Amino acid sequence: MPPIFFTPDIRIKCPTLQLGCLAAKVEVRPSGPALLQLMDEACGRISRELELDAISSLPEIRAAREAYKACGKKPGRYRPSAEALLRRVVSSKGLYQINNVVEVINYCSITAHYSIGGYDAGRIDGPVEMGIGREGEPYEAIARGGLNIAGLPVLRDRMGPFGSPTSDSERTSIQEHSQAIWLVFFDFGGSPALRESLLFAQSLLEQHCSGRAFQIKILTTY
Repeated sequence: MPPIFFTPDIRIKCPTLQLGCLAAKVEVRPSGPALLQLMDEACGRISRELELDAISSLPEIRAAREAYKACGKKPGRYRPSAEALLRRVVSSKGLYQINNVVEVINYCSITAHYSIGGYDAGRIDGPVEMGIGREGEPYEAIARGGLNIAGLPVLRDRMGPFGSPTSDSERTSIQEHSQAIWLVFFDFGGSPALRESLLFAQSLLEQHCSGRAFQIKILTTY
C-alpha cells in the first residue's frame, strides 16, 4: 500500500473525510454465478426499497455531495459514483458486468453507499496525495473520456491524478492481468461503520476473487 497524504486544502474543505484503504492480491476473471446472483439480489432489493428522490438524502451520499460543493463542484452534474450506481439500480437500468473485482466493488458501493475507487496497484507510481483537482489537469475517466476534475476530490501520484469518487481513471484501472489491487472507500462523513465495510469487502474478495495478503488502513483529515 503506498504512503498517502492529505493536502491542506482538502483538510480544510472536507474536515470529516476518511479514506478506507484495502490492498490485496487477487485473481481477476469473469464473475461467477454466486457473485452475479448476489448482485442481482442486491439490485432487486434496492430497487424495491429505495426511491430515486431519496438517494441524495442517504447519509453517505449527502456527505459526499456537501463535500463536492465545498470543493467547488456541482454534485448534480458530477455525481459521486455511489449515487450514480444507485440511480441506475433504482431506475432498473442494471449494472455493467466487467470482472469479479469490479463487481465486488460495485456491490459494496450500492450496499454501503460509499464511492469506492479500484486501482491496479502496479500502475500507481510512488506516494499518493489526496487533494482537490485543479484547472487543466488531464484525466481520462473510464468509459467517459476526458473528465474536468477541477474542484473534485482527487488522488494523485507522481504521474498526476488517477482517482476520484466520481470516476476511476483509465491509467490505473483494474484489468484482467492485474494481480495487486488497491481499493479506496471515500467516506466524507466520518462514519464509524467504515471499518466494518472494509472487512466485508475483504470477505467478498476472498470468496469471489481468490483474495489474499490483505492490508487495511483508515486515514482521516481530523
